[in-house]
Amino acid sequence: MWGDRVRLASPVASAVAVGALAAFVAVGLIGTRAYLHNFLQYRGFAPPREPAFVHTPGTVERILVASPALGGREQEAYVYLPSGYFSHRRRRYPVLYLLHGFPGRPLAFIETVQMGVVDDALTAKRRAQPLIMVMPFGSTGTFTDEEWVDGVSPGNGWGTFVARDLVRAVDRRFRTIPSPRGRAIGGLSEGGYGAIDIALRHPGEFSVVESWSGYERPDKIRSIFGANPHALSENDPRLLLPRDASTLRRLGTYFWLYSGSTDPMRKQNAAFGRELTRFRVAHRYFQVYGGHNWALWRDNARAGYMVAAARLRA
Repeated sequence: MWGDRVRLASPVASAVAVGALAAFVAVGLIGTRAYLHNFLQYRGFAPPREPAFVHTPGTVERILVASPALGGREQEAYVYLPSGYFSHRRRRYPVLYLLHGFPGRPLAFIETVQMGVVDDALTAKRRAQPLIMVMPFGSTGTFTDEEWVDGVSPGNGWGTFVARDLVRAVDRRFRTIPSPRGRAIGGLSEGGYGAIDIALRHPGEFSVVESWSGYERPDKIRSIFGANPHALSENDPRLLLPRDASTLRRLGTYFWLYSGSTDPMRKQNAAFGRELTRFRVAHRYFQVYGGHNWALWRDNARAGYMVAAARLRA
């Protein structure tokens, strides 16, 4: 009789064990998914948190820009409107354009680099003037590399999209200062290269240019530049600088760029800094301790914001 009871209990016990295992696995998967989501969205950092003294934070708006340079496609961008934008209806604001790296996405500047918190904290303490920040998506997909340049294929004018189509759309929709003295362009990693390249190809659009761990030697990507070396040289800042130097001096364009002390690209950045000195173009190049990573860009985000805010016309 007892043996029968053991046999009857065994399937029940097995079912309980399987259920417990399934629950354990499910909890583990949920935890793993949450961790991956946090890492992809915040790169392992805590979510942005406004300081207690910030009572009215800025807001993020998503816009779509119909771009002739991209074959008429609507390309998304995110716009950070500073605190006070909606309460000071007659005030106009300088604009800082920020270009992401590869692979990348525009909201990383808000969610990981925390530029929105930087904007709110500095302006609440009156340590910098408020800026509108514009963060475009520079590709057709997270893992599609476009380098922020005008590629050889039709409808791939990513540099012209930023310098012409995006700038015009932002000036139409928001209370900007619609002149070069009211615009800065910057970016991290590939976006740093893009910022320099776009500024040199369109020297009358931006008065401040920032490169955070960028580079100046374009990659020989056949899908972008094709087999014609002319397309590559037309997007090589090392070759564009001598051509544009007199214009940059006349316009008072200022370059601000840095590298991590162990970043493999620090040597070409240092060389470009020496070329800026040679051609008497206003700039600052420096190295900070660290590599090529999010921690470095977060640590220097405040300095990058303050440089743009100090030099752009109020």
